[in-house]
Amino acid sequence: MPLAVIITDSFGRAWRRGTAGVAIGAAGLPALLDLRGNPDLFGRTLQVSITGFADEIAAAASLVMGQGDEAQPVVLVRGLSLAGAGQSGLRASCGRRAEDMFR
Repeated sequence: MPLAVIITDSFGRAWRRGTAGVAIGAAGLPALLDLRGNPDLFGRTLQVSITGFADEIAAAASLVMGQGDEAQPVVLVRGLSLAGAGQSGLRASCGRRAEDMFR
């Protein structure tokens, strides 16, 4: 499998305490996985499920990297399946103006 890279940063969330790792750059893998049309665990068709794939990987890597003096700036992730995944940049993961609940 070709090499993919995600650049992460700590991110605060509205109405939540604590930070989480998020992707601020990604190459070689999709930022989003559109699962709409696929079956769920019980065979029902998913209608709204779009996964923030790069962000989920960033959050998992952040657990290993730490937030302080852990000195672990790089995490190697293996075994991710990208079967059927299209390519989408991080810009695709940013909300649309019409969906912005803070305006």
